Amino acid sequence: MKSLTRHLYFWVLLSIFFGGLLGAVKPELAVSLKPVGDGFIALVKMLISPIIFCTVVLGIAGAGDMRKVGRIGGKALLYFEVVSTLALGIGLVVMHLLHPGRGFNVDPQTLDTAAVAKYTKAASEQSAAEFVLHIIPKTFADAFTGSGDLLQVLLLAVLFGYAMTQLGKVGKPVHHFMEDASHIFFAMMAAIMKLAPLGAGAAMAFTIGKYGLGSLKPLVALMGSFYLTCAVFVLVVLGAIAALTGFNILRFIVYIKDELLTVLGTSSSESALVPLMAKLERLGCSKSVVGLVVPSGYSFNLDGTNIYLTMAALFVAQALNIELTLRQEFTILGVAMLTSKGASGVSGAGFITLAATLAVVPSIPVAGLALILGIDRFMSEARALTNFVGNGVAAIVIARWENELDQECLKQQLRT
Repeated sequence: MKSLTRHLYFWVLLSIFFGGLLGAVKPELAVSLKPVGDGFIALVKMLISPIIFCTVVLGIAGAGDMRKVGRIGGKALLYFEVVSTLALGIGLVVMHLLHPGRGFNVDPQTLDTAAVAKYTKAASEQSAAEFVLHIIPKTFADAFTGSGDLLQVLLLAVLFGYAMTQLGKVGKPVHHFMEDASHIFFAMMAAIMKLAPLGAGAAMAFTIGKYGLGSLKPLVALMGSFYLTCAVFVLVVLGAIAALTGFNILRFIVYIKDELLTVLGTSSSESALVPLMAKLERLGCSKSVVGLVVPSGYSFNLDGTNIYLTMAALFVAQALNIELTLRQEFTILGVAMLTSKGASGVSGAGFITLAATLAVVPSIPVAGLALILGIDRFMSEARALTNFVGNGVAAIVIARWENELDQECLKQQLRT
């Protein structure tokens, strides 16, 4: 028992349990703990941008030349698109097999348009041109102090890393400074992560206290289908990819259990980004691959979000008794591939991207989002967990693809 209490995952799991219990027994007190959970997430997000910036810059510097950076980036983007498409397709197939929305028989006239107004407004502002322009920050500092969009940070990091490597010896002092700064930021994050049990417990207490377990009953079919689909995707799709790469997905999940529990409690994959990168390096992945693949994966490799988009869109159609043509379904799939990247770092990103996706199929009223607004918070855990595991697997795959994976270290760490 004494050895168990020394592990972070024990305290996080305990906090999540008691947080959920408090939410069920004393909902008013549980809701009042929201600032504690929000405070923990704010502390983590405060350091995400500078850590991502330093990590990507050092990843480019460690790669040695921009051709290698381009090669790693190209392989990563290819992998992201293939796996994301599989995630979208699986969501589509499951909805056709299980039909969780059938039988709801919702009248479109009774939908609460006001409840989802802010999400539809945000979605309408995400045109293709505005999305591209939004990647460019107004100033260098704005990428860190503005919206917190990781795509802006990635753009600056790539430009900075490229310029630093081009300067050769002149850029060496800056390289050393970035390494020292990175160690400091990682140490700060390690200190903050000690508060993970407190943040996760408070966040879970708020979720249960605010929405209540009773609110799940009407939509338990959708939640069950979604969690089942995410589990199948992780165990079957990512499991097959892991097996081909030379490791066991279940052992990898056990290896990152501390981080997964933190993500579960906070519903944010960002809360465990830094510990994940450190563990991937200990697994035998090169620093340059981890530094380039994981941060970019947080914007481009959102497997859980992709599953959610197709399932939620088809659920709304089924609940409203709207028959979609094959062409409309493939349109949803194609647009979801783009919109899932368009709201990175935006509050309520899942709903915003879903609203943008539904907008391309006029026969499905965007107001239908109101049907799942109450349980979206409960589904965000599965989205975050799937995204998190997917990014970890992606880094190992790309490292193997680049011949920068220490296979013996991987086997030793995962004890395969």
